[in-house]
Amino acid sequence: MSDLDVLSDLIASRLRDVPDFPRTGVVFKDITPLLGDGDAFGEVVRALAARHTQGESRVDVVAGVEARGFIIGAALAHELGVGFVPVRKAGKLPGETVQSTYDLEYGSATIEVHVDAVTPGQRVLLVDDVLATGGTAIAAWDLLTRCGADVVELTTIVELAFLDGRAAMGERAVHALHVVGGADA
Repeated sequence: MSDLDVLSDLIASRLRDVPDFPRTGVVFKDITPLLGDGDAFGEVVRALAARHTQGESRVDVVAGVEARGFIIGAALAHELGVGFVPVRKAGKLPGETVQSTYDLEYGSATIEVHVDAVTPGQRVLLVDDVLATGGTAIAAWDLLTRCGADVVELTTIVELAFLDGRAAMGERAVHALHVVGGADA
């Protein structure tokens, strides 16, 4: 068994399924048990960081999507020794922002970043906890790109392959440590 298989199994053992959340018929993949296990969380952060420490894969900043992407992204930015950019829900950031509105399965949402959150050409690693349908990830990626960033990858702890988020991402680079309902990434 490879190190990545061992890590995927560790993640799977620390996920909790929450039926009918946030609405009836949805089984929410809760990563809070993983976050609550310091050793497991540390292994995940180190594994994500190892992909971005040298050469072409090195990044200048990590951007995390609200809310669990903040937790993972801030820890990852610290591990990499780079800054952190919050991608927030509309109305949560002080000062001038740039926004992006996108469709969800049951409505729409708006996210934003500060206009000066990244500098043109800065290499950004986009982080979230789960890749589902891809809507939020695409909106965040495109928002950062509009600000001048060179987004190098979306990285997540979990990918729900049966929701086809990776396909929706198109040519954008995607990495997930644990894939539910599909082949390993």
